[in-house]
Amino acid sequence: MTRLALILASLFAFASCTQTSEKVSNYFSYPDTLEAAGIKLIPIKTPKGTFNVWTKRFGNNPKIKILLLHGGPAMTHEYMECFETFFQREGFEFYEYDQLGSYYSDQPNDTTLWKTERFVEEVEQVRKAIGADQSNFYIVGNSWGGILGMEYALKYQKNMKALLVSNMVASAPEYGKYAQEVLAKQMDPKILTEIRAIEAKKDFANPRYMELLIPNFYHEHICRLTNWPDALNRSFKHANNAIYTQMQGPSEFGISGLLANWDIKNRLKEIAIPTLMIGAKYDTMDPKAMEEQSKMVQHGEYLYCPNGSHLAMWDDQKIYMNGVISFIKKVDQGQ
Repeated sequence: MTRLALILASLFAFASCTQTSEKVSNYFSYPDTLEAAGIKLIPIKTPKGTFNVWTKRFGNNPKIKILLLHGGPAMTHEYMECFETFFQREGFEFYEYDQLGSYYSDQPNDTTLWKTERFVEEVEQVRKAIGADQSNFYIVGNSWGGILGMEYALKYQKNMKALLVSNMVASAPEYGKYAQEVLAKQMDPKILTEIRAIEAKKDFANPRYMELLIPNFYHEHICRLTNWPDALNRSFKHANNAIYTQMQGPSEFGISGLLANWDIKNRLKEIAIPTLMIGAKYDTMDPKAMEEQSKMVQHGEYLYCPNGSHLAMWDDQKIYMNGVISFIKKVDQGQ
């Protein structure tokens, strides 16, 4: 190699290292004076006062800011930690977030706060706090987070780039019907009879109720992994069951709380931003209904997870994450 070639190679290597260093530096460059690993408590104004919600930022990308909306209601961001490695590899800027009432955020003892409309206003305040707008704001909502994402889009889609609805139909009555008329019939009849007897007595505090549901329903339709991930176990451990029961009901086996009659199916046509609907073969939600929803919005796509359940981001992870990332990139590129 000539002396000139050596000099050029050295300069190229130096430039590459400098560019890489700058990219890494920018990725972890947060404007806050106090470094706190991206964690920030955001004040949220409500009819009952101001409270703080917990958020954690990853990355620095002015083109793509993704807000993760967890399910429940009143589960936690923890079971969505699986997005961390996938989204960081892509250089996305994204936010884990515990909604008001969830474990890492304030938990006011006021039942009037647990309404979908108030949660929508909460998300709007979080959006403003993270500096997202119509040019870069993506929502990924799973389960109840999907309800929240759709409701938010119906009111504030002018502030969004795209919506991803993970494993949530647009009609709670259809969700309940599918659970009772399709999934329940797949159970051992003896097991189902015992579950029905407990429900008839409204004896939901009976530990036997979950002893029956976890192996026979949750492991079949919520997460099919033999050993549940630590993040998912922590999320269940930290769930606010008072809010969950008020809004959802006593379990995932159908819906009977305040959300029981929620239905926006006839309004999906109003959603004009790019929207990805995600369904899975073993989900608590009918995957055919998820596919139908992708055709009801104005610019929809459908992602099917053939090995997944309600938490397909865990039990059909490769297909799920590849599909989600592909969709976000296509929207970012104007496709």
